[in-house]
Amino acid sequence: MTVNQISVFLENRTGQLADITAVLSENQIDLRAISMAETASYGVLRLIVDDPQKASAVLLEKGFIITMTPVEAVLVPDRPGGLSELLAAVSRADIGLEYMYSVLDRGSNAYMILKTGDNAKLAEVLENNGFRTVPEQ
Repeated sequence: MTVNQISVFLENRTGQLADITAVLSENQIDLRAISMAETASYGVLRLIVDDPQKASAVLLEKGFIITMTPVEAVLVPDRPGGLSELLAAVSRADIGLEYMYSVLDRGSNAYMILKTGDNAKLAEVLENNGFRTVPEQ
């Protein structure tokens, strides 16, 4: 299932991440996944939350620069080679990954968040190869 990921562009300064998590907490928005990357001049914080529309609104209101991007959240089989099987199916379909990161659910399941240039094709490949995606947000 395609989920909406929020990307927040951050200055490289102490406290930015704390500010964002405080804004989300104050507005009762639950984090489901988080990933942070940086360059020499800025950082990119990627978030999956329980209410992406509300999160986007409150972050914009607080002056953060954001984008919303559709990504696929896929259950990775919990066994040696589970991720390899997923990536092999994606590779066979000639789908390039722009980035990915992982998250655990409240049980013991691992999910991969995948960003590609063609989510519809990726969703079809996942379904045809028996991979489960997260339920709709």
